Formats: sequence, C-alpha cells, structure tokens
Amino acid sequence: MTETRRDPYRLDQPREVGSRSFPWPRLSLDSDRFGVFAEKFARFMGTARFLVWMTIFVIAWVTFNLVGIFGLQFDPYPFILLNLFFSTQASYAAPLILLAQNRQDDRDRVALEQDRARDERNLADTEYLTREVAALRIAMREIVTRDYLRSELRDLLEELKEQPPTTRPEPVPPPAPAVPRRTRQMKSSTREKQRRKALSATRPTEHDPMADQARALLAGERRAGQEDTPDGR
Repeated sequence: MTETRRDPYRLDQPREVGSRSFPWPRLSLDSDRFGVFAEKFARFMGTARFLVWMTIFVIAWVTFNLVGIFGLQFDPYPFILLNLFFSTQASYAAPLILLAQNRQDDRDRVALEQDRARDERNLADTEYLTREVAALRIAMREIVTRDYLRSELRDLLEELKEQPPTTRPEPVPPPAPAVPRRTRQMKSSTREKQRRKALSATRPTEHDPMADQARALLAGERRAGQEDTPDGR
C-alpha cells in the first residue's frame, strides 16, 4: 500500500513536524560542550584579566596606527577596523552570555526543585515529630507521679490503722477426695472378711458330744484293725 505524500506548499494541510522546504545541511553539535564553552567564555569576560588585556590591546592598536611604525597604518583614524572588531565581539558575546544564563537558570530550577522536595520532607518530619511529642505529653499526664503514689499509699495506710482488728477465721479443711463406688464396695467387703476372721479366731470352741462319740468309734476301729493284722503283734 503506497502512502500518499503531502505537498509542503499547500496551506490547507498542517505542516509536518520537522519537515523543511529546503535541504539545509543539519549541524550536529553537542549542546553540553557548547554550553560549557559559552559559560567559560562568559565567565572569562566578567573577570578583571579580560579588561586588562582588552585595554592593552586597544592602546597598542591605537598607538601602532597613529605613530605608523615601519610606515604601516592598516587602520588609520577613525579606526573603522577596530570598531568592526568590537561590534563582532559584542554580537558574539551577547548570545554566549545568554546561553550561559539559560544553563544557569536550568541549574537553579533543578536546585530549587530539590530544595522544595527537601523542604517538604523536612516539613513532614517536623509534623510527625510534633505529633509524637504531643502524644508523649498526653501519655505523661496519665502516668502516676511519685508524689501522687506516696500520698495514696499514705492515705491507705491510715485507713488500715483506723480499722478495728478482726479475728482471723479458722481454716476450713479441704473436702475429702471423691472415691468411686466400686472401690468403696471392695473396701467394705475386705473389712467384712477381716472382721469375720477376727471373730472366728477369738470365739471359744463349743463341746459337741456327737463329735466325741464319732472320734471314739474311729479310734476303736483303728485299734481292732491293727490287732487283726499279723504285723500288729
């Protein structure tokens, strides 16, 4: 797809940015280096050394052209060439000085922005510290002072001295620990058995006549059996 090219000489269309009617050669200059040169030149023109050298140059120029050393007077009176030199110097010095002032304005603007940002940070820090100090003051008001604490303790001690002495209540023994039901039954059965054994051991034996007769019969049978055996002689 071909792109239609605009006519640069038409007035009903906006002009393209950066378009030039004539192909002038474009000079590539380093603005920083040229700005540094302009600042150095402007700074040198504002010194006493520049004035001294300029004065010496003007005196030598006028003397050389008035006296006519070696018969040479390349710029006789009214010194038109010298005036042209001064005019050229002034025409170049003014833009260089303005360029140096613009660079100085840019530096001042950057420094001013940095100072403004620093002032804003300082203001924020100051406001924060002010709030912290106010909070500390409020907290210090709520803290009990030493004198106030002493006075309160003194009043409490006087109140305790004015009260009558009271008898100390007897200590209540702690309740017995709860025993399970099965454990209580086992303990009661064990106690019952021990009681029965004790009663049987202490109770005297009663005389039974039937038992005595049975024992006598058994003893007689044993003796008769021993006599009947051949070994019982």
